[in-house]
Amino acid sequence: MGAPPVPPVVSGRDTGRPLFDDEYEAFRGRAAEQGLASSGFHNQNYVLPLNDAVARLLGREPGTAVIVRVRRPDALSVVIRTWANEARILQAVHGVLPNVPECLFEGNRFTIHSYVEGVPLSSVCGNGKPVDTVLLSALARLMAEMTQVRGAALPPLPSMWPRNHMDSQGFLRALARMADLQVRQANGPVFGWLFAALGIPEDALLRYADRVPWMTRRPYSLLHADLHRDNVIVSPDDGTPLTCVDWELATFGDPLHDLATHLVRMQYPDHQWDEVVEAWAVAMLAVRPAATHGVAKDLRHYVDFELAQSVYPDVMRAARSLDESFDEQSLDAAAVAVRRALEAAAEPLQLRTVPGDKEIERILFRWAASAPGTGDTRRGRVTKVIDWKQDWRVPERPDFPHSAVRAALFLEGSAPARQVFKGTAHLNSVIRVPGIDFPVVIRRKVPHIRRLERSYLSEHAVLRAIERSGAPVAAPRVLALGESHSRYLFAYSRDRFAIHTYEGPGDIGRKPGHPVDGLLPHEADRLVDQLAALTEVDYTQLDPAAGEPGFYGWLSEQLVALVGSLPGESQQLARFLGLPGASRLREILARHPVSDRASALLHGDLNPWNLVRRDDPLALTIIDWEMALVGDPLYDLVRHMHLTPTRPEIRDRMFRRWDRMLPARFTHDWQRDWRVYRWIEIVRSAYVDLDRQVTGASLDVPNVRRAVDSYAMTLTAAKGSLGLPVRATANPRLARALA
Repeated sequence: MGAPPVPPVVSGRDTGRPLFDDEYEAFRGRAAEQGLASSGFHNQNYVLPLNDAVARLLGREPGTAVIVRVRRPDALSVVIRTWANEARILQAVHGVLPNVPECLFEGNRFTIHSYVEGVPLSSVCGNGKPVDTVLLSALARLMAEMTQVRGAALPPLPSMWPRNHMDSQGFLRALARMADLQVRQANGPVFGWLFAALGIPEDALLRYADRVPWMTRRPYSLLHADLHRDNVIVSPDDGTPLTCVDWELATFGDPLHDLATHLVRMQYPDHQWDEVVEAWAVAMLAVRPAATHGVAKDLRHYVDFELAQSVYPDVMRAARSLDESFDEQSLDAAAVAVRRALEAAAEPLQLRTVPGDKEIERILFRWAASAPGTGDTRRGRVTKVIDWKQDWRVPERPDFPHSAVRAALFLEGSAPARQVFKGTAHLNSVIRVPGIDFPVVIRRKVPHIRRLERSYLSEHAVLRAIERSGAPVAAPRVLALGESHSRYLFAYSRDRFAIHTYEGPGDIGRKPGHPVDGLLPHEADRLVDQLAALTEVDYTQLDPAAGEPGFYGWLSEQLVALVGSLPGESQQLARFLGLPGASRLREILARHPVSDRASALLHGDLNPWNLVRRDDPLALTIIDWEMALVGDPLYDLVRHMHLTPTRPEIRDRMFRRWDRMLPARFTHDWQRDWRVYRWIEIVRSAYVDLDRQVTGASLDVPNVRRAVDSYAMTLTAAKGSLGLPVRATANPRLARALA
């Protein structure tokens, strides 16, 4: 017996009869007057009887109950949509699943659906409560029956969908990439700064997609993909006790994905998960046995994805809740919601740290000051409470007055993701301030970051000394230094910030270029020129005690102190790998004499991401001076070569130019000593990168990630340099990890 005919969908766009559209629009207006039946994040639903005019147009009896679904104009893009047209999905489902709504009319941002008698499951048993076994079995049968919908009846799939409709791994990867495109990227202009400030890397979902392991192959089918308690209607009809509504997020893929989203969004108590999985497997075995293959192994991958992608809508919803109410209680509640979402996503997205509630509140507060809301109330209250206190070590500048500082602080949270850069210790937000001719970057220290390598000088003082010297060194100018805080509603600790000139492209929407694969010949020349120019900067105002002989001895003691300060777990693993402890390391380092040379200001961390390419004779701008120090200029050059891929011909070119440009007091005996500095940097990296792997510190930063990825080579080189035996570790699992 064939399926009943699919009812046609009347479209206000296709009738060619403006009178029809007017009738439907009037009907929609009457729906709004009747009041909401329910309000979701995407639609507002109104239930009312058909009047005579619309009933006649739809071919239904007057008085028949329908649902008018009106698209919310302020709805965020927080979900993955495989298809844009829910009506096409309902047409395909009609006749396969019992009592599913029919789409009777498509209008301008609203539709009319047939009404399903009953009440939402959420009104029978709320979130967190166990669901009756009979209802569980009925829910499982609904998901199993979806496999009977013919794929040919569904709309065309997106181009990124796997061609093989049994490729479970490919399907999950496609979901992750769709989530990145439709959720993360779509909301980047408004929420990008917020995601970055909370510690969610810009490429978190794409990296998740790359990590999806091989999975058992299961045949694709129609999936509801949003089967929670509000979308399940409990009917008074014993023949069809449950009905699925709200099909706009339906998709086509591995049925195990539907089970995972159902488990998470239904908010079952933990003890009922196994019962749900078993009921699903029993129901699926009856209609599509191949769909149950590998459930025990693969279900966790889909659950992880649901938790991973949910961090974006959960954070956005919490932030948008401040549009309606912005007081201390609301901010506390939003911060708790954000923290829970981050904690749930931390493992699947490999988020190394989750900020505490107070730090999340400060981040939400700064975002709320900048982001456009639904009205002026919230923004008005925020602008009254944000204030800043000047650090007088950086006086007011004529080209960036205090009014510009205040404007920059208000605009900080509006920076899109592509203008937010997170380093090992700072969050950098690039913005344009009205009335200021150049872009600026607001730098804030990331709280609770543990750094092994010390800072010796104040970055703002270093930048001011370079600017005052007039030396041809391309470096940012420091524009303001201070603390931002609130002075009315909330009792926050004060947040220190610095504002610098932005040294990237003039089009701040374009990412800056870095010599991550090594310097070009002209860039190598210009970097040597700037390092030579640093010798002209008066460092005595920065560190009056610096410049004494014995720089190598001081540097060695700093490394010994670093090794001694490693956490117990890192020290234990270092010993296991054959690296010496602090006392033994001191003895080895003391074997190598290094000549004393004249001192100069050094950058101290010339990795590729601290060099920004520019289109002028200077070729490179040197940024991030937080690790600046005073010492032997040869050390700065050699450390750069250690941190940056440097071909032998570029290395020789830089040494020759450096030797030719600098006076002999800076260069004598360099041919003998440069290898000692290179050796000590290899040894330093062996300890620092090992600790990063143990603690997970800063692994989302590009230069750190690259160093950690090559750790096996670093360890071998360090032990060889120390004169220690190079042997394979006895732990195969650790050996694989280090490789």
